[in-house]
Amino acid sequence: GIALTMGIAVDANVIIYERIKEELREGKALAIAIKDGFKHSYSAIIDANVVTIMTAFILAYFGLGPIKGFAVVLIIGIIFTMFTAVLLGRLVIEWWMERKGHLTFTTKLSENFFINPKFNWIGIRKRTYILSTVIIVAGIVSFFVRGFELGVDFKGGWSYNVAFDKAMNQDVIQKSLTTTFGTSPIIKAVDVQNTYNITTSYLISEEGDEISKQVVDKLFQGLNEVEGGKLDRQAFENPDSKGTRIISSAKVGPTVADDIFKSSLWAISLSILAICFYIFIRFKKWEFSLGAVASLVHDTAIILVFFTLFHGFLPFSMEIDQAFIAAILTILGYSMNDTVVVFDRLREYLGKYDKKSTAEVINAAINSTLNRTVMTSLITFLVVFLLFIFGGSSIRGFAFALTLGIVVGTYSSIFIATPVMYDLMKKKHGDLTKVAPEKDKVSA
Repeated sequence: GIALTMGIAVDANVIIYERIKEELREGKALAIAIKDGFKHSYSAIIDANVVTIMTAFILAYFGLGPIKGFAVVLIIGIIFTMFTAVLLGRLVIEWWMERKGHLTFTTKLSENFFINPKFNWIGIRKRTYILSTVIIVAGIVSFFVRGFELGVDFKGGWSYNVAFDKAMNQDVIQKSLTTTFGTSPIIKAVDVQNTYNITTSYLISEEGDEISKQVVDKLFQGLNEVEGGKLDRQAFENPDSKGTRIISSAKVGPTVADDIFKSSLWAISLSILAICFYIFIRFKKWEFSLGAVASLVHDTAIILVFFTLFHGFLPFSMEIDQAFIAAILTILGYSMNDTVVVFDRLREYLGKYDKKSTAEVINAAINSTLNRTVMTSLITFLVVFLLFIFGGSSIRGFAFALTLGIVVGTYSSIFIATPVMYDLMKKKHGDLTKVAPEKDKVSA
C-alpha cells in the first residue's frame, strides 16, 4: 500500500508541474504560470484521486485480513497525497519564489520531451481494438482448456499456524512445501516471532477421516526437509512442545470459499458501477461513462487472460485469490486515474476548440497529456516492479498483477476508453467527428 501510494503521489505532482510548464510555454510570467498551473490542475487531481479512493473504500469494506489493511493504507495515502501535493507543495514553491525569485521546472534532458506531439491516436483505434480482441479471445480459449489456478480463498483448504524454534527463510519453506504438496501453498508471517501461517488446498476435495492426517504428514515431510531431518513427528503436533510445531489449525470449507468469491464479485462490480456513475456526474456525458466502463472491463479481462495463459509456466504462484482481487481493484483505480486526466483535458478542449472536429480535439487532449502519462506510468511501473522483484514469493503474484496492470491501464486509457467514447459520439453526431487530414491535425 505504501509503495503504490508513492506512485500515486508522484502522479499528482507530475500533473501540477506539467501544467505549469504548459503555462510557461504560452508565454506567461513564472509567478502567473505557477498560480494558473495549480489552479488548472485541481480538477484532474481531484477527479483522478476520487475514483481511486472509491475503489479503495469498496476494497476495505469487502476485503478480509491483510487485504483490508492494504486498502486502509491506500486510503490514508491518497488523502495525504492530495493534501501534500496541492497545499504543502504550493507553499514550498511560493516560499522558494519569495526567497530566490526564480524556479525551473525542466532540465536540458526533459525540456523538449514530448513537446507538441502530433500522433493520430483516433486514426489507429481499429488496430488496437483488433489487438485487444485477439488477446481476450485467446484468454477465453485458454480458460476453457486450462482454467485458472484457484487459491485457497476460492476453493477451500487447510490452514496451519506453525511456530519455528529459529528464524526461517520464507522462500525456502515455500519451495519445499510446493514440492511436497504438488501445489504452491500460501505462506504468511504471523505477528508472533518465527511463526508462519501455511495454507494449502492439498486434498481439500477429498473426504474421509484420514484426510487431515495425510495433509499433516505432507506438511511435516516438507518442513522436516527444511529443518534437515531433525524434526520429531510427535512433538510437531504438540502445541506445547519446544521445537518446531503446529500451534493451531483450521479447515476453510467450500461455504467460506464461496462467500469470499461472491464478495469479490460484488467488490469488482460495485467499483465499476461507482466509477461509471462518478464519471457521468463529473463529465455530464454518457459517452464518457461507457468509454470508462469499456476500459475497466478491458483491463480486468486482459489481467485474467495472462493469469489463465501463463499459470504453471512462470516461476511463481499465479493463483486467483483475495490478493489478486485487491490487485484488480487497485488496477481499476489506477487505470481510471489515467483515463480521468485525459477526459479532464478533453472536457477543457471541447469548450476551447468548438470549431474543431471531435477527433482533432481528442488527439490534441491525448497529446497534451502524453508527457504526464509516460512519466507517471514509468515511475509507478518502477515502484511496483521493484515490489515484484524484492517483495518475496508470498506477494509475487499480486505484484505481477499490479505491474502488468500499470501497462494495461496506461494502454487502455489511450487506446480503449477515449476511442470508445469517440465512436459513441461519432455515431451520435455523424460527420461532425471525422478525423482531420494529416496536415490539419492539432497538437497540444
